Amino acid sequence: MRLSVENVYQKYGDFDVLNDISFSSGSGEVVALLGPNGSGKSTLIKTICQLLPPSSGQVTVNGESLSDIDPTERAKLIGYVPQSFNYASFTTVLDTVLIGRRPYVQWSYSDEDLDMASKALETMNIINLRDKFINELSGGQRQRVFIARALTQDPHFYLLDEPTSSLDLRHQLRTMKIMRKLVRSEGCGMIIATHDLNLVLRYADRVVVLKDNRVYAFGRPEDVLTPTTVHEVYGVESSIVKSEQGLFILPYDSSDEPFDA
Repeated sequence: MRLSVENVYQKYGDFDVLNDISFSSGSGEVVALLGPNGSGKSTLIKTICQLLPPSSGQVTVNGESLSDIDPTERAKLIGYVPQSFNYASFTTVLDTVLIGRRPYVQWSYSDEDLDMASKALETMNIINLRDKFINELSGGQRQRVFIARALTQDPHFYLLDEPTSSLDLRHQLRTMKIMRKLVRSEGCGMIIATHDLNLVLRYADRVVVLKDNRVYAFGRPEDVLTPTTVHEVYGVESSIVKSEQGLFILPYDSSDEPFDA
């Protein structure tokens, strides 16, 4: 199964946010979206999952436009984890995760739905939180709950907007390892917006780099994430370091002048 972004434009009023964006993501593949603040990563994620219909262009799955697919069926294709969450304070973790089964439920949750929710909680290592209220959790714990909700949804493609931003270092690595393993074993796809270049080098198969609301580069992380790219996109110098654990990017400021605010 293949998700394709085809010549997509997006506007906020008269302001162009995305300009002629094209790339594709296939089953069993992790595609990362990189770019500085304001480059359009979150808007692109929302556009792909049709929260913001494109101003022009289209997003297709196996050649069929997502805009033409019934919303309930679309929810079986796309699992979206936003950067910030809306939640009812006195809703339990289990009830929150079970919402992921809504596209499949006719009247009430089945034993299969409950089993899938419990499995997702175990996968994200938060089964001990199942009976707690969402407002009792830390930001990182809530983030893992909403990833578990997406796992329970069992979509063909996961769209994750900075899913590790509230997680500590251990859980960042664990979460990315879990998601990549899921993508490989289940044959689904994942598109993830992030700021972490080193997580991308370690876990992504391909990367889309955005600059000035356009695609600056698209390809394998080791080919695209060069010191030249880091300098031209982020305005800082960097070195590529090779170790037993793989490639790492070390960014630095070569001048004595302060960064612009």
